[in-house]
Amino acid sequence: MDWNSRRLTAIVENALLEDRATRDATSYACIDANQRASAAIIAKQDCILAGIGSVARILDVYAALDGAVTSHYEVTTHPEIFDGVRLRNGQTVAVIRHNARVILSCERVILNLLQRMSGIATLTRKFVDAVAGTRARILDTRKTAPGLRMVDKYAVRCGGGQNHRLDLSDGVLIKNNHIALAGGVASALERAHRNRRGSQPIEVEVRTLEELDEALAHGAEAVLLDNMAVEQVRRAVERCAQQGERRIPIECSGGIRLDNVRAYAETGVDFISIGLLTHSPQAADMSLRVVAV
Repeated sequence: MDWNSRRLTAIVENALLEDRATRDATSYACIDANQRASAAIIAKQDCILAGIGSVARILDVYAALDGAVTSHYEVTTHPEIFDGVRLRNGQTVAVIRHNARVILSCERVILNLLQRMSGIATLTRKFVDAVAGTRARILDTRKTAPGLRMVDKYAVRCGGGQNHRLDLSDGVLIKNNHIALAGGVASALERAHRNRRGSQPIEVEVRTLEELDEALAHGAEAVLLDNMAVEQVRRAVERCAQQGERRIPIECSGGIRLDNVRAYAETGVDFISIGLLTHSPQAADMSLRVVAV
């Protein structure tokens, strides 16, 4: 994850501007301008780490926004601490040595990103572990927090999941509203084959076995089984298998939770996409403990 990229720098900058970090009234009023401090980021629960590279980038962007010469800083981590590693409750994630005002002014942005990303990674790992031994791979969706698409999807990868489309330009996925406006599955597929850009694969969402048959008959190159019960999904996989060498990738989504994801995976689907990985994650519990140096 290149935290120096333009898009990630924009995410960090927007977060600092939102918090008015360079106008921290409390730190300005209470802390000497030359005070140095050491701050330890501590995991307060078992979790999967994601976003450790954001810490130094936040401090760098703060310095650029502040416009003043800030003192030298260090962010140190143990060699065994990296994105995707499993943290234990009480484990030190990183130690920051910097100007005390700057640490306090950046504290919330640092924790917000680390906690959200690590929460997504932790939840993703639970789903990945739940389907271990099957052919199913866990995918995210575009149900991400506005403006945080790149970090949300990166966190999914840290948890062992895979990314679905990054954005609307990243492939053709014909959903129920496209089908309704195009006049049916067959018509939507015909238009998609005629109008797609380059070699983008064409996936179509189906909600019944009849729609699946129509999609298979009209050139679907992947199917998304939406809100089907486990037994329906099993039958759909069997129908796709009857295509022989044309057996296309099969994805299922909708109503899938930790307590039933294994059952869906055992139907033989290739992918299980789960919106709650990024639209409803519980932030990992972390804290930042500061001492004067």
